[in-house]
Amino acid sequence: MAVSYPVPAWRVVLDGRDLTDRIAPRLLDLTLTESRGEEADQLDLRIHDHDGRMALPHRGVTLQVALGWRGSGLVNKGTFIVDDVEHSGSPDIISIRARSADLTGAMRSRRERSWHATTLGEILGGIAGEHSLKTAIAPALASIPVPHLDQANESDVNLLTRLGKRFDAVATVKAGTLVFSPIGSGTTPSGITLPASTITRASGDQHRFTLGDREKCTGVRAFWNDHKAARRRSVLVGDGTNETRLQATFASEAEAKQRATAELQRSGRGAARLDISLALGRADIYPEQPIGVSGIKAEIDEVRWLVAKATHRIDGSIGFTTSLELEGT
Repeated sequence: MAVSYPVPAWRVVLDGRDLTDRIAPRLLDLTLTESRGEEADQLDLRIHDHDGRMALPHRGVTLQVALGWRGSGLVNKGTFIVDDVEHSGSPDIISIRARSADLTGAMRSRRERSWHATTLGEILGGIAGEHSLKTAIAPALASIPVPHLDQANESDVNLLTRLGKRFDAVATVKAGTLVFSPIGSGTTPSGITLPASTITRASGDQHRFTLGDREKCTGVRAFWNDHKAARRRSVLVGDGTNETRLQATFASEAEAKQRATAELQRSGRGAARLDISLALGRADIYPEQPIGVSGIKAEIDEVRWLVAKATHRIDGSIGFTTSLELEGT
C-alpha cells in the first residue's frame, strides 16, 4: 500500500502577478518571521538562478504570501514590500528580503509634534487616520488619559513601539489596521477571545524549556521629575524586597507608574520560556495566540503559553516547518 505524505503548499504574488509556478522549481527556501509588534514581519526568499533567466525584483514592489498544505487550503500571511535584493554565486542565487508593507514608507518618516490633555485612543486614532488605517484599540487602553506626549524627531513606528512598552501592549499595524491591545490578554482588541491551539510532544521534533527565578524581581521603581517641587521623585510598583530600577526619568508620576507597571508585568511573563520546532508547519499560528502544550513534562504542560514569535520555513530538503517562541503567562 502506498504511503501518503503531506505536501507543503504556498503562493507568492508579485504586484498582482502569481509567480508560484515560475518560482517553484527554483525555490531553495522561504522563511516568514512573524512578531507581535516590536519589529516588522519579515519574508526571506532564496531562488536558484543557474541559467540567468530570473529577473531581479525592484525594491518597493509588493509580495503577497500564503502558506499551508496541499489539500488543506492556504493561510494568507499578508503583504510585504521588497527592500533588499542580492545576487550571489556561484552557484547563482537570488536572495530577496521583504518586510511588512504596513510598517514601511511614511510610517518610518521622522516627525516633530506634541499632544496635550487627550487620551491614548485619540492619539492612536489620529495616527491611524493619517495613514488611512483602520483601528483595533482595546477600550481599556483607549480611555487612558494622556496629559502630555512629545514626538521628537521620531517616526510613527517608533512612537507606536514606545507606547507599546509604556503600556505593555501589542502595538503594530497588520492588514491595514493599527492594533493596540494588552499583551497576554488572549483576546482581540475588541474583546473577542483568540482561538487557542494545542501542541503535543508528537507535533514537535525539538524543544527547549527555560525557567527563570520568579522572585528575582518583586517590584519596579521608576523616577519622575516633579517640576513644582524642583526635585526628582520615584514611584514603586510591587514591593521593594528585590526591586528593579528603571534608568530613565519620566515627565510625570503617571507615566513613571505606567512604565513600572509594564516592566513588572513583562518581567513576570518572561520567567518561563519554551522554544519548540514543529515537524509539520502550522501557518494558522500567530503571535499572541494562546497555546496549550501536552506530553512534554508536567511542569511544562501546566503553564499557560503565549506565542511571542512564529517562524515558518519551507525548504526543499525538510519540507514545511514552524518554530515557535513561547512565553509563560
